[in-house]
Amino acid sequence: MPADSLPPLAAIRCFEAAARHRNFTRAGDELGLTQAAVSWQIRALEDRLGAPLFVRGPRGVELTALGAGLLPRVTGAFADLRAAFEDAGRSVGGTLVIDCVATFAMSWLAARLGAFQLRHPDLAVRLHTNARLVDFARDAVDVAIRSGDGRWPGLVVHPLFEVTFTPMASPRLLAAHPMGRPEDLLALPLIDRRDPWWLQWFEDLGIDASEVTRRTDLAVETQALAARAAIAGQGVAMLTPAFFRTEIETGLLVRPFPHVGSRGSHYHLVYPESRRHAPKVRAFRDWLLAEVRAAPPGSGSDE
Repeated sequence: MPADSLPPLAAIRCFEAAARHRNFTRAGDELGLTQAAVSWQIRALEDRLGAPLFVRGPRGVELTALGAGLLPRVTGAFADLRAAFEDAGRSVGGTLVIDCVATFAMSWLAARLGAFQLRHPDLAVRLHTNARLVDFARDAVDVAIRSGDGRWPGLVVHPLFEVTFTPMASPRLLAAHPMGRPEDLLALPLIDRRDPWWLQWFEDLGIDASEVTRRTDLAVETQALAARAAIAGQGVAMLTPAFFRTEIETGLLVRPFPHVGSRGSHYHLVYPESRRHAPKVRAFRDWLLAEVRAAPPGSGSDE
């Protein structure tokens, strides 16, 4: 595209701000310009296009059909520009910031990140954990791993694996309390019994567990803590098998019953559409998806 075919950036900024505010004065306040200056820039843009972008309405200015069609493309272009400069700024430090739900980080990702670092020695990795959804527009985060249904507008979403759950306990606890039927679990301390996974797991098997949430046993915030408590013999924990393969294989944890529950939720890798092509995001995405493919967690009863 010839350079002179692109309107001045100042005029485009005035159009975007005026369209967003539906008011030339407020657009000028945002941009540090007078109302007259905004009006002049937009008029110059309209002259260049040969058609009006705004019409006067009862509550200010309204977009014409041409203006309404142009606005989302202009808004997207500015978003891409902002993201490009944000990514450039982050890449200067060679840092990849990952926001992750705690259990995924502690029980699966942390043990594997060393391999990613060896492959990318010039890229520092910062792994943060929290229980809230990260705000990419506000937080200095490059990618996130979260659980849910995968419907997050404006984000690129890569499903990793399904969130499944089944009871686990220490062999010592189960030896002291032999289990013949799933309902026998109700007589034992259930770690974090207010977790809805408990109720669903019993309901899947046709067991009335309405009393399960009315007792007060040990409550913890993450599966990693629940697993540690279960290994110590403090009770039975409802856990995701994929996160505790080593503990199961070494006999630290035992699954007394084969049924594995699911609520249709998955763990996902997510990041803004504008960062899809950032080299560090692409590197982490490709590595993580390969790791998941190499060792698919599986969700069946033979996990």
